[in-house]
Amino acid sequence: MCGRFALTIDPSDLAEAFPEFAFPTGFGPRFNIAPTQPILALPNDGTNRADFFTWGLIPSWAKDPAIGNRMINARSETLAEKPAYRAAYKYRRCLIFADAFFEWQARPGTKTKIPHLIRLKNRKPFALAGLWEHWQSPDGSEINSATIVTTAPNALLAPIHNRMPVILNDCGYTKWIDPAPALASDLQPLLVPYPASEMEAFPISTLVNSPANDLPAVVQPA
Repeated sequence: MCGRFALTIDPSDLAEAFPEFAFPTGFGPRFNIAPTQPILALPNDGTNRADFFTWGLIPSWAKDPAIGNRMINARSETLAEKPAYRAAYKYRRCLIFADAFFEWQARPGTKTKIPHLIRLKNRKPFALAGLWEHWQSPDGSEINSATIVTTAPNALLAPIHNRMPVILNDCGYTKWIDPAPALASDLQPLLVPYPASEMEAFPISTLVNSPANDLPAVVQPA
């Protein structure tokens, strides 16, 4: 599960890292992004333009948008099978931008969990594989929402947690956001653990445990 992440980079630096995409301007750094909050995502609608989506997928057929609260992650192994995800997997994929994510490591014999920050060694932002949906209520209000696709952990993450988000490389995200409908057999090879050798992880303070703490101190080593 990926239940928190960060996007602390300046918008101009994000645009420099992904020059083929257009980004909104004027947003500030986020150090502790939590479910139901806005996340920066780029849908496969052919525009190559990112926007803010609600974190927590709300299927178009849902009667209550609160269903999104428990659909913040989608397991890569079952995307083509689960009714909530299979249409989006085929038709509505997106990139979700981050420069770090958080996982909690259980301490054997205790109820304590140690939060860790995980990022790329080069400190660059990255694109997570996501799915998106457009939901409209009977009163006409609309919500664009998204979920993060997860996979098995790499060697770095395995001692910390049993899942990790799918980080796509350059070739991977080009294929992932192709507007054309896609077969699971073509997409599944993209949904693999990112190389552990290119990542780093370290313990951080329990400040991250509260979504109210959206502060630079959250991403500092403990």
